[in-house]
Amino acid sequence: MTRPNLINQCFQTKGKNEIWLGNLTYIPTKAGTLYLSVFIDIYSRKIVGWAMGNRMQDQLVTDAFNQAYHRERPKEGLIVHTDQGSQYTGARFQDLLRKKNANLA
Repeated sequence: MTRPNLINQCFQTKGKNEIWLGNLTYIPTKAGTLYLSVFIDIYSRKIVGWAMGNRMQDQLVTDAFNQAYHRERPKEGLIVHTDQGSQYTGARFQDLLRKKNANLA
């Protein structure tokens, strides 16, 4: 299920931890492919959470988000903007966002 684009490509905020961008990328190595999940705060442009693993699963995204959330302690209503891939739209990540009162954009 896709979500509404709550930020309408406006990548600016008035303060930190209002909008985070989430992304997954792969890193080829001699030993195989690694996957990196990151969350970036739009205001500070800082990586607030990350996780790396050898499988691109929703657990990687939840680990990175949990790291960011525990470090930054954002206020209720955080907007999380992603590419709407299955790792972000799946039940595990959606449940986590609901528990943290965050919104997927």
